[in-house]
Amino acid sequence: MLCFCLQPHAREKQRPTAEPKPDGPREVRLWDGTDVRASSVTLTPFLAASDRPTTAVIVCPGGSYCWHALKTEGTDVARWLQANGISAFVLKYRVQGIVPYITHSRLLFRGHQHPDMLHDLLQAIRFLREHAADYGINPQQLGVMGFSAGGHLALCTMDNARWTMDKDASPTFIAAIYPVVSMSHPDSHKRSRRALLGEYGKHSRAMRDSLSLEKHVAKDCPPVFLVNCKDDPIVRYHNSELLDSALSAQGIKHRYIQYRTGGHGFGASETKGTAECRAWKKAFLSWLQEIKESTSDKRHVSSQVTWHVR
Repeated sequence: MLCFCLQPHAREKQRPTAEPKPDGPREVRLWDGTDVRASSVTLTPFLAASDRPTTAVIVCPGGSYCWHALKTEGTDVARWLQANGISAFVLKYRVQGIVPYITHSRLLFRGHQHPDMLHDLLQAIRFLREHAADYGINPQQLGVMGFSAGGHLALCTMDNARWTMDKDASPTFIAAIYPVVSMSHPDSHKRSRRALLGEYGKHSRAMRDSLSLEKHVAKDCPPVFLVNCKDDPIVRYHNSELLDSALSAQGIKHRYIQYRTGGHGFGASETKGTAECRAWKKAFLSWLQEIKESTSDKRHVSSQVTWHVR
């Protein structure tokens, strides 16, 4: 097994830099004040109105690890969560970029690749735990939600001990919507694999296996909400089925919903996809409430629930 140990940066160096936007919230440059040169990595808050600490979700847009589907799978999702009393934070993590994708420039220059993206997500989790009071969020109810390749990124935190010893970098729950899961299965999403692993790493069996997440479900994995569609033309539905089987084998508390129709890339839209797949939002809010209740009164939600919507 190939492991990368991501060491947390010194706490005293974690200083947010907020830039006011005339038509929106203030974004935080997560790596300002550290020795990591990644000024493009930002976290943008969409805070829910509440007189008590709220549940919070870090939103990871998809885009094949090449770009960000920032509106449909980022800000639109955040506003939907915010409207439902959940504070959301859109993470703009490092990606390969369109020019390196077209030119294959990473044959000569490293560019952005694993573990950069994961580094960014773990930093976001640590930052929000440390600044929970500033944002009015409950640090014990901090989850991660990802779409497509962003779903793969979110799911990397299922086994955080492989990456970091910092327990503050582990989410309370994970939601993965039509996620990329495997890097070694025949149905792997090849564009995401190349972007994540690099021009050379994509050929490494050890690297592929290390980031095939169906092979790395920890026994202490947080609860997982998983959704995909059988007719997805971009990320084959077998990806989520592999993960569902792995979660079940480990007895991990999770809910898997496979819709018959909906395709890919619908995010939190009220028009994209189908009426069938758009039901995921209501299902997620119901599941999250169950998770919160089970945490507060020590009850257990049914550990494994798989729905195939026909």
